Amino acid sequence: MRSIRQSSQRDFADHVEAVQRLRRDYARLPADAPVRLAKPTSNLFRFRDPSDAPRLDVSAFSSVLAVDPVERVAEVGGMTTYEDLVAATLPHGLMPLVVPQLRTITVGGAVTGLGIESSSFRNGLPHESVQEIEILTGAGDVVTARPDNEHSELFYGFPNSYGTLGYSLRLRIELEPVKPYVHLRHLRFGGADEAMGAFARICADAEHAGERVDFVDGVAFGPGELYITLGSFVDHAPWVGDYTGADIYYRSIPRYAGPGPGDYLTVHDYLWRWDTDWFWCSGAFGLGNTAVRRLWPRALKRSDVYRRLVALDRRTDFSRLLAHYRGRPQQEPVIQDVEVGVERGAEFLDFFHAEIGMSPVWMCPLRLRESAAPAAGRSHVWPLYPLERERLYVNFGFWGMVPMRPGQRRAHHNRAVEEEVSKLGGHKSLYSDAFYSEEEFWRLYNGEGYSGLKRAYDPDGRLLDLYAKCVGNR
Repeated sequence: MRSIRQSSQRDFADHVEAVQRLRRDYARLPADAPVRLAKPTSNLFRFRDPSDAPRLDVSAFSSVLAVDPVERVAEVGGMTTYEDLVAATLPHGLMPLVVPQLRTITVGGAVTGLGIESSSFRNGLPHESVQEIEILTGAGDVVTARPDNEHSELFYGFPNSYGTLGYSLRLRIELEPVKPYVHLRHLRFGGADEAMGAFARICADAEHAGERVDFVDGVAFGPGELYITLGSFVDHAPWVGDYTGADIYYRSIPRYAGPGPGDYLTVHDYLWRWDTDWFWCSGAFGLGNTAVRRLWPRALKRSDVYRRLVALDRRTDFSRLLAHYRGRPQQEPVIQDVEVGVERGAEFLDFFHAEIGMSPVWMCPLRLRESAAPAAGRSHVWPLYPLERERLYVNFGFWGMVPMRPGQRRAHHNRAVEEEVSKLGGHKSLYSDAFYSEEEFWRLYNGEGYSGLKRAYDPDGRLLDLYAKCVGNR
């Protein structure tokens, strides 16, 4: 195979021209205007009102520049989707170390906004497999940040900055080898304590019942029905499941649980098993109904299609008005991902089932991949999302609507989740609505460390700060 440099000189030349053009476009933006990117898709759930503000065209940064199968690295534009990246790496028998669940999550988005998947118990979060990032900073400069150069503080501070320090234009990321198929085993548990104990044991050993484990996640269907799914790369499969048509992946989990042979998927279909039905959220559009499912085109069973429908509903207020005229209680969207130490995961689930009452709940264990100690002056390896090294966390993801009762405070359920997560020493991802006070927000997300980076790379405040963007939703 040819190396990156041999195979992609033209792509890199085009990339350099695109960088120069973007810098000129950025310099032309009014200094007092908000900076917005012209992107065809988004996986954020902080919906803003439509704006006439000028937008930066970043479409030139949405391709895979090169894949090096010898060094097992890829060079990608910051706006490249994981769908396109996986399509470029799988023919080489490789995949990114962590592939977030939804096809249109971008590589840059997963790094600046965090991402997770079932390989995270051994590979951490997507930013941990990044070797270098080319960033357009708030000051209008383009810098290359690496762990060992003069921009190392930006390299480590970029994750969880959500585009408030700058935008990634190019990333070099590590890849790992795959096999053609993934063997799935679904283990049922009757309580959260039992399931959390199993997460801890299996993730520590990366093995279960004599078989290596490459992927771990799970689903809580209720307080007494939890499943952990173990995935293992295999060379051969006696059959392969298909959850892109009539069958629904999450419904297969109870069916294949137990002492039987489990289930098999191609590695491609495994990586996108959750995207077809947006986990289970496609049921809101009737896709849990067999008749509706047969009429819905296969090509439109995608998370980005469903999200556009949700965005349309938010703009038109259709669902809220319909509930009002039908005399039904108003509902609060509770769309969150939180991380809690595995030793307190059962406490969180007990709270969640009692106070929120939404199911299913996705469960995904993670541990920081970085083994080296933080550099001098940093208390954590990744300062804006300070997870502890050597500690196993469980990500709980829940996405849906919860009925409101008369007299409840605004965002009652979301605020209750935030308070419980803080009480348990956990963290909450910021891709959706947040309701922290400014003081609490900066305490949780290292305001002191962030302010130093902001002064260095966006001294004139061209970009919103993290609180204004993620809580103020500006």
